[in-house]
Amino acid sequence: MRLENKVAIVTGAAKGIGEAIALRYGQEGASVIAADINGDDAQATADAIKAAGGEALAVTVDIADEASVDAMFAATMEKYGRVDVLVNNAGLISPMKHFLTVDKAWWDRIIGVNLTGSFLCCKAAAHIMAKQGSGSIINMSSGGATKAHRAFVAYDATKGGMEAMTRALALDLGPYGIRINSLIPGSIDTTGIDEEGRKLRGTNVPLGRIGEPNDMTGAAVFLASDDSLYITGQRTVVDGGMLAQQRSATVDIMPPSDFPTID
Repeated sequence: MRLENKVAIVTGAAKGIGEAIALRYGQEGASVIAADINGDDAQATADAIKAAGGEALAVTVDIADEASVDAMFAATMEKYGRVDVLVNNAGLISPMKHFLTVDKAWWDRIIGVNLTGSFLCCKAAAHIMAKQGSGSIINMSSGGATKAHRAFVAYDATKGGMEAMTRALALDLGPYGIRINSLIPGSIDTTGIDEEGRKLRGTNVPLGRIGEPNDMTGAAVFLASDDSLYITGQRTVVDGGMLAQQRSATVDIMPPSDFPTID
């Protein structure tokens, strides 16, 4: 019950890492706002928290839309009267495209959700938390913030921007009692990869296996709890050791053999 009496918003809570964090927060005593653009699945997450004896509210939100974000925070304040934790987990990974095949609409969509969406949520949360004199914001980043993926230029740019934003906000918001940190997953199976794929991806992980969404929840609880009261502007990496090594990937999501041919 390390989050007892805290109110936590988790975006992208319908599936994967966001769902796992929302469920764990409920187990730890938080009142959880399970937020997602897919309202039915957000409701399923909230229902699962309640079935386990927790407290939860489902909210449908498009984080790229400021009015939708403001409505999510208004609903939270109306029901609970405060916001103690924000987990900016919602984001887009696909569509994956080689840079020679992209257009501005593709770029704008990924930047709009991943980076601008997180900014909008941070802005709304910060005004509430500053009045409270306390709060914790957790921005879900990626190894792509510091190491590059092929065919992921927009995604990697958003995660690098998110970590820069996290550091800058730590300076702006620290005097108001607000902590803000980045949480970096490694290779996490959020879609149900088949056994052959899991084995292949796990061979390049020092701990010898691909990660599960639940592997992210312990660090998410720590950063949300009072155990991390003197930590802000930092990166917490939960990746089985992937970023610590000097090894080539065993397989690329888009290997050079799949690059476009230029006539």
